[in-house]
Amino acid sequence: MLKPDLAVIYVHMAPGREPGPAEAEARAFADKRGLAVTAVVTDPYGEPDPAGRPGWQRVRDTAARGGIGTVVVRLPSCIAPEHAHEVRYREMRWLLDRGVRVRFSWPALTPPDGGVT
Repeated sequence: MLKPDLAVIYVHMAPGREPGPAEAEARAFADKRGLAVTAVVTDPYGEPDPAGRPGWQRVRDTAARGGIGTVVVRLPSCIAPEHAHEVRYREMRWLLDRGVRVRFSWPALTPPDGGVT
């Protein structure tokens, strides 16, 4: 059963770094919208296709089980870099087909009314 108010934060970051600011920004975004964060999932930079990342696979598994209604990422490029944008859209479509929204926490990508992005 889909849980629309539950969210996972996904952070794609440099190896050996902590999710720090990206996680804090995503948590503030989720809190402001009444989303309960169930997990913070991370992957290091390197693999452009999210299907090849263990953390992203965890996000997909959680979505497939209906355990979340939202994935919060900082930027679209956190899902896949610009040169691999087609796989980003593939992954976002896969989530949307299961009723899971993708929301971007970076303020420049968030509409003033806080709408779905």
